[in-house]
Amino acid sequence: MFFSEVGHIRSETTRNNSLVPSRRWSCRREIPPEGVLDVVCLGTVNTQFLIDAVMRQTTILVAKLATAGGVRAPLSRISNQVFLDLSAELHSQGISRKVSADMFGMALRAYLKKIQRLSESTTDQGRSLWQAVFEYVSERCVTSRSEVQRRFHNDEEVLLRGILHDLCESALLSASGSGPSTMYRSISDDELGYMRGAHPDSGADEMLWVMIYREGPLSLEQLVAHGNAEESAVEICLERLLTNGRVQQDDAERYTATQFHVARDAEVGWEAAFFDHYLALVKTLCCRLNPEPGLELPEGSIGGSTYTFDVWPEHPLYGEVLSVLGRYREAQDALGQRVDSYNDKHGLPDDHRKVVVYAGQCVLPVTPDEDSD
Repeated sequence: MFFSEVGHIRSETTRNNSLVPSRRWSCRREIPPEGVLDVVCLGTVNTQFLIDAVMRQTTILVAKLATAGGVRAPLSRISNQVFLDLSAELHSQGISRKVSADMFGMALRAYLKKIQRLSESTTDQGRSLWQAVFEYVSERCVTSRSEVQRRFHNDEEVLLRGILHDLCESALLSASGSGPSTMYRSISDDELGYMRGAHPDSGADEMLWVMIYREGPLSLEQLVAHGNAEESAVEICLERLLTNGRVQQDDAERYTATQFHVARDAEVGWEAAFFDHYLALVKTLCCRLNPEPGLELPEGSIGGSTYTFDVWPEHPLYGEVLSVLGRYREAQDALGQRVDSYNDKHGLPDDHRKVVVYAGQCVLPVTPDEDSD
């Protein structure tokens, strides 16, 4: 068995003969648990190495999502979006623009200029270029690439062509012809409504639902920003969510939710469940890096553990190992029912804790070459 733990900034790896009768070794490595997070990040654990490793795995995940179910999702805006999101998150954490620019290896002026360029069209100040181009073509119904370039003459031609390609890949526009005479046509309102989540089977309802449950209470404006969607489409989804009781609205017209659930193997809403799993993992790691100040909890209340078992179909513990996730789900479902029963009777105090527990399990085939020392 292989074991690793993210608890009080401690890491342990063990190997033994309990499951696989083959060559094994064991070792134990500990990092001082408390008060040395800066040393861990800057010394024992190389932060840059960790960031690079996380990014590599994240790109694998994004690539899998982009091709899930035979879909070929457009990726042309990802690099720019990552830059903008990272810049915004650093700013929200109190990091100055000057320091942020240095972290990106850029001069302050170039850094600020890039943020402005990616955030809005040079021709139409205050609006994203993607939005401005889409609305321009939609209003004209049919237009050529050369006409778009004349309209947005202050914006880079390469950027405009990339956005037009992205809009076509997203099925928001259709194109015919080639070169400057390429003609672009906007799709119908019915088609657009489906793409923007107006259709109840698009999965947009569930995505808003999980955002409200995990991040709420949220206003309409916050949901539009979180979902990077049109306000009218968000309002349609919210109306359905309110009608079926999935979300509620408080006195300040903010949206809240007391529960979230998507059935296993659901064809609609699986994206929201996927996001919920990923969000739980990210929040757990962030809580270990930056614990809530003043929050006193018993030892071992926050962290994570990863276990790896080497088994095969004829192994006496094969079935027990594969059923770990199923038994975990049964135990947490039973505990959740007991917690809900008590809360229904006594109510929730304003000052309470939301404990998020996440479990995941995968089974990976190993060939003799991959398992060799």
